[in-house]
Parts: sequence; C-alpha cells; structure tokens
Amino acid sequence: MDRSDEVRAFVAARGTALSRTAYLLTGNRHAAEDLVQETYVEMVRQWSRIERANPEPYVRRIMYSRFVDGLRRRRLVEWPTAKLVDVSQSEDESSEAVDRMALRGALAQLTPRQRAFLVLRFYDDLTEAQTGQALGVSTNTVKSQTRVALQRLRDLAPDVVASFHDVPEEVSE
Repeated sequence: MDRSDEVRAFVAARGTALSRTAYLLTGNRHAAEDLVQETYVEMVRQWSRIERANPEPYVRRIMYSRFVDGLRRRRLVEWPTAKLVDVSQSEDESSEAVDRMALRGALAQLTPRQRAFLVLRFYDDLTEAQTGQALGVSTNTVKSQTRVALQRLRDLAPDVVASFHDVPEEVSE
C-alpha cells in the first residue's frame, strides 16, 4: 500500500470521528470543516513520521494544536444567524433540543483547553492516558483538568449536566 492509499484509508476510517470532534471543539460546522482540512494538510506533510505508530493520537494532537493556534490568531468570531422558524415539536424533542443547545452554550463558555479535555474524554470516549497523549499532557493533568472543566460546566448548566448519565461519579466529586 503506498502513502496516498494509507492516508485515504485513515481518512475513510477516522474522518467522521475527527469531524465530530472538530465540531465539538469549535461549536460551528464551517469552522470544524476548516479545522479538519488544516489537520489533514499537516497530517499529509507528516505522514512518513505518523504511519509507523498508531496515527490517531498524533492526528488528534495536530487538530488540538491547530484549534488552539486558530484561537490565538483570531479573537473575533462571527456567528451567522438565520431567522428562526417556529416548528412544533413534541415535548420530549423540544426538551432534548433545549438541553443540547444549553450544553453547547455552556461548552462555548469553557476555555478551549477545558472544552478539549471534556470532548476527548466524554464524547470521543478516550481513556485518560489516550487523552493525555493526544493533548501532550500527563494523565494526572488530564484528571485534574477534567475535574475542573466538569465543575465549571456544572456551574454554567447544572440542569443539563445532571441529565447526562455518562459522566462518571469519581470525576464528579
């Protein structure tokens, strides 16, 4: 298998997961697409170094670095809005949508680093060691920063966080 086939195979296998992570980091579909493209460009440049080991942690580290670098470069973020259309939904659907919007809003208020810890740990379901490897920090740093980020998220949206059952109790307090 040549280099381009290996890159294509990796993107086919992990592209959707990387796109979801990028969306959760940025909170914006277009910014997420840009972040994934920037990640792929750097990934292709570094592929000869990446391919020898498991490429995913390295690629996630690239994504996280690009995300943080992008925030440092541009402080002004535009969020286009469209006219909202009143759509009748069932009570459960609207409740879930409100929870998702509240969670998204609370995540947006976290620092990029805190958001990255929570997204990698609880959405991407990485272990503490994998998260540490992806972010270039120790496992203890992952534990402490995840605890701090969860507490801040609980302060920002207590009702929403309480409705999620995936957050382990040992992290919660």
